[in-house]
Amino acid sequence: MSLILTLGIARFAYTPLLPIMQSQTGLGDATGGWLATFNYFGYMGGALIAASISNLQIKDTLYRIGLVLALVTTAGMAFSESMWLWGIMRFLAGLSSAAGLLIGSGLILNWLIRHNHRMELGIHFSGIGLGIVLSAVAVDLMASHLSWDQQWLALTVIGLVLFIPAWGWLPRPDSSPFTASGVKMEDRPPPRSWTILLFSSYFCAGFGYVISATFLVVIVEAEPALQGNGELAWLAVGLAAAPACFIWDRIARKTGELKALALAFALQIIGIILPTLFDTNLFLVLFSAALYGGTFIGIVSLMLTMMGKFYPTKPAKPMGKLTLSYGVAQIAAPALAGTLAETSGTYNGSLYLAAIIMGVGLLLILLLAFREPGKLQAGFN
Repeated sequence: MSLILTLGIARFAYTPLLPIMQSQTGLGDATGGWLATFNYFGYMGGALIAASISNLQIKDTLYRIGLVLALVTTAGMAFSESMWLWGIMRFLAGLSSAAGLLIGSGLILNWLIRHNHRMELGIHFSGIGLGIVLSAVAVDLMASHLSWDQQWLALTVIGLVLFIPAWGWLPRPDSSPFTASGVKMEDRPPPRSWTILLFSSYFCAGFGYVISATFLVVIVEAEPALQGNGELAWLAVGLAAAPACFIWDRIARKTGELKALALAFALQIIGIILPTLFDTNLFLVLFSAALYGGTFIGIVSLMLTMMGKFYPTKPAKPMGKLTLSYGVAQIAAPALAGTLAETSGTYNGSLYLAAIIMGVGLLLILLLAFREPGKLQAGFN
């Protein structure tokens, strides 16, 4: 519920609403990209906060502040056409996303470890895909009835419903150093060189992720043969993302996290490239959207969970540090992609660049998987 609210509504509703805001307010491609960049500045700020705090009680408080921010910033988008107000709202929405994705995930992983459950976050991360589905369906249903600002307010009402279980169902954290069965919880950090390579690969994943996350609907709507199908493509992303975490958890059980990540990187590269080759074929564009949705969420889930396992006493802190590399890419990429699109008249150049950088990330993951396969398991035992 927290991810449906803080990611699905506070963050991802912007993607299907972007072309509507462009048509009704005159928002341009470059400005739309900069607003996404402000969102990632906020997300990166949230990652810095998560990376700097170890106290579980403070993190629980920040998680709950993030839920409130999700509502405030969603409503705030409706009250002006000021670029500066929108920028502030997108920045604060980024903080909210970090609270749900990083701090909330860390609190849940800590609870799972303490109660001797499997160290997997598939159920939690399915909220990202479900949130994308919710935002896509809601915007599609409202588009012909409500203006852009009324849609933001309607999404706030939906968010208020989600807020109640997101606040009430997360148990307050336990700071004891022992699990429920009495086993002492100890952190086992991986080697520094291994961590640097992992952070570098996650930077590449962030760049590949954010181009489609910001502009997918606009890319589809810009093609005359596909106009009217932008929300459908976004829906395909969410429908693929919702169950994907369960699938990637099971793949990782059989192959290990790093080989599963390599497969996810490879499939996402295919998904990024397809629209540049078959931009008028609706089936292949929807297939590309599904590949993107099913892989980006797997990469996020596997990366964050894998990092958190090394630090069972405070998993949100290393998750936050890892996310900083992801966040740096997300700050640079949307503004770059929007500017390139406005200059060239097409997003193909941005998609090619994203695919190349994802390819570098794939090589780094393969290097980790095949040169140091024992490091990861050693950290988990």
